[in-house]
Amino acid sequence: MKKIQMVDLKGQYEAIKGEVNDSFQEILESTAFINGPEVQKFQKGMEEYLGLKHVIPCANGTDALQIAMMGLDLKPGDEIITADFTFAATVEVIALLQLTPVLVDVEPDTFNIDPEAIKKAITPKTKAIVPVHLFGQTANMDAIMEIAKEHNLYVIEDNAQAIGANYHSGKNGKVKAGAIGDVAATSFFPSKNLGCYGDGGAIFTNNDDLAHTIRGIVNHGMYERYHHDVVGVNSRLDSLQAAVLRAKLPKLDQYNRARREAAEKYDAALKGQEHIEIPVRDGEPDSHVFHQYTLKITNGKRDELVKHLQEKEIPCGVYYPIPLHKQKAYADERYNEGDFPVTNQLVKEVISLPMHTELEDDQITYITNTIVEFLK
Repeated sequence: MKKIQMVDLKGQYEAIKGEVNDSFQEILESTAFINGPEVQKFQKGMEEYLGLKHVIPCANGTDALQIAMMGLDLKPGDEIITADFTFAATVEVIALLQLTPVLVDVEPDTFNIDPEAIKKAITPKTKAIVPVHLFGQTANMDAIMEIAKEHNLYVIEDNAQAIGANYHSGKNGKVKAGAIGDVAATSFFPSKNLGCYGDGGAIFTNNDDLAHTIRGIVNHGMYERYHHDVVGVNSRLDSLQAAVLRAKLPKLDQYNRARREAAEKYDAALKGQEHIEIPVRDGEPDSHVFHQYTLKITNGKRDELVKHLQEKEIPCGVYYPIPLHKQKAYADERYNEGDFPVTNQLVKEVISLPMHTELEDDQITYITNTIVEFLK
């Protein structure tokens, strides 16, 4: 059996090695390192894949979220509702822009933001909702878009973990995650379902005016060199990273199928086992692309299991061990512990297993047998 990796980037690289290496050589010889042809080609390919009018590449996923909010011209003090159970980048950019983060609880089965909790958190200062499609599964966007419409709020999708997922809307049919709200942000960090070999990100929107504003923001606020029309940042996807993404994009659906197949094999081995709750799929199978395969361990032995897996040379992760409302940087007297029963329980129970496109059957068998034997 091969050594088990949490993410096997080397194995994936072998399949696209020739194309990536040729593109790198061409870029190095042309010296078109910033905003070169590879960036433009990737942007167009991503727009076609998503069925969207505008994809604006940028330097990383955190920048993408910040720039999306900057493009909406939100003002200091405006309240932005988002999930308590997610990575800090989502709330980090809200705070950096001097907006007011409002953290709410998530659903116990999907781990995604709870629409009912959103409704309760809306005030006259609320201006936007940021649903996070956590672990690769789309949030309940029909409900969220309805809430946003009723209260005249923006919806900013955090799509860093769900690129390629399909949302089956009761109103609009099948649509890609990231193509539903007013604007979306994604990350191309190497471990993502569509990852480059460094940092990278993008903003998605169908709004022409918003896209125009964002294109200026990512480039120091310039549409014409040395003419700064809006307050901007320096956040551009470089050509080398775009070349990797362009090689991977035609294989994204294949990558996501491989992840779903691995998840199904995990399910078959772990379903029905005492003290284990396997991931729930909310809706059609292709609504989940398994950026992470996350179990709930319900007997209080999650941390012991983590240690045991590490001793058996099985990598795993706890995403996330501390709720955002308990993080020192984002603690606020406005928060009541009674408002976060699900998140407070999830942080004690969740564990993510190795998940990538190169997982082999003997590895999955070894991982699942080790877990079942430990929890007996």
